[in-house]
Amino acid sequence: MGTGSLDGQVGLVTGAGRGIGREIAIGLAAEGMAVALIGRTQQTLIDTLKECVHHGARGVAVTADVNNPGAVREAVRAVERDLGPVDLLVNNAGQIDRAEAPIWETDPVQWWQVVETNLRGPYNLLRHVLPGMVERGRGRVVNLNSGFALRPDGRYTAYATSKGALLRLSDNIADSVAPHGIVVLDISPGAVETDMTADLPMFCGKKDWASLPYMVAVTVEAARGRFDALHGRFLHAGRDDLETLVDSAEAIRAAGARTLRLRPYGPDDPMI
Repeated sequence: MGTGSLDGQVGLVTGAGRGIGREIAIGLAAEGMAVALIGRTQQTLIDTLKECVHHGARGVAVTADVNNPGAVREAVRAVERDLGPVDLLVNNAGQIDRAEAPIWETDPVQWWQVVETNLRGPYNLLRHVLPGMVERGRGRVVNLNSGFALRPDGRYTAYATSKGALLRLSDNIADSVAPHGIVVLDISPGAVETDMTADLPMFCGKKDWASLPYMVAVTVEAARGRFDALHGRFLHAGRDDLETLVDSAEAIRAAGARTLRLRPYGPDDPMI
C-alpha cells in the first residue's frame, strides 16, 4: 500500500502503455500522484490508466507521438488543463535497433527513428513542460537512460548514440534550469525484462534481469526529492548503491563526475 507521499503532485510519463513506463505510472499513482500517460497506442494507455485509477489516483491518457512537436504541445496543454501543472516529467518512451548489425548494414530509416524517439522525443517534452516549471520555480525531470550511453557498442549504434546524446542534453541544461528549482536526472534501470529487451539477441537466455519494481521505487524516490543533490548526474539503478551516491553528492559535483567528459591523456593535454 502506498503512503500518499506524492499526493497533490502531477506526473507525466511517456511510453506509459507498457513496460517500464506502465509500471512507473502505476507506482506513482499508488503514492497518490495524479498521472498523465502519453503514448502512441490508445488501448494500452487506457489499460494503464485503469490500474492507476484503481489506486485512487486521478489520471488522463493522451495519445501522441513524442516525435511530433505539435502533438506533444497539445498533449501537454491537455494534461495541464485536466490535471494541473506538471511536477514530474518521466521521459521513458524509447526504441532500440531492430537487429544487431554494424552501422553499414543498418536500415537508415529505422536507425533514425530510434534516434528521434530517444532524443527528439525528450526534447519535445522538455520544450513544452519546462516553461511551466520555470514559471513556478520547481519541477523534476527523470530521463530513462542506459549504460549504453557510457560505452561504445557496435551492435546497437542508434540506441547507444541516442542515449549518449540524451545524457549530454541533461548535462547541457542542468546549469540553466537549476536556478529555477528544477532537477534533472538520468537514471538507467539496467537490463529489465520488457517486450523491447526480451527479444534482443544479446539477452538471449538471460535469467538475472534487473528488478523492475526497484526501478519504480527509485523513480518514486526521485519524485520525492531524494536525489535532488545529484542534479544533472547519471544514476544506475541496477548497479549503484544510491545511498552512497547521495552521501557523496558534494564530492561528485566537485569532481564533475557522473557526466560525460573527455578524458585527458595526461597533464599536458590541451583539452583539460
